[in-house]
Amino acid sequence: MEAGVAQFLPLVILFAIFYFLIIRPQQKQQKAHREMLESLTKGDKIVTTGGLMAEIIKTEEDFIKIKLNESVIVKLDRAFVSKKVEIGNENA
Repeated sequence: MEAGVAQFLPLVILFAIFYFLIIRPQQKQQKAHREMLESLTKGDKIVTTGGLMAEIIKTEEDFIKIKLNESVIVKLDRAFVSKKVEIGNENA
């Protein structure tokens, strides 16, 4: 019985290392991104996955309306918001 457990011990250790180095940090990052998407409000500045910087005009359930410049307003799927730009970091 002990020999059978000893054979699987390296596999269990490898899985634990894999979990703590890859899976867990990725889950934390996904949770933080989901919370950021849920907290978007009118007036927030964002960066899209395409690299466009925009300002949120209106939030809807699955989409947001963003202003790219003074005359261009478009509708964007929330999934394509890369990050929220904090005030003071617009030119960073």
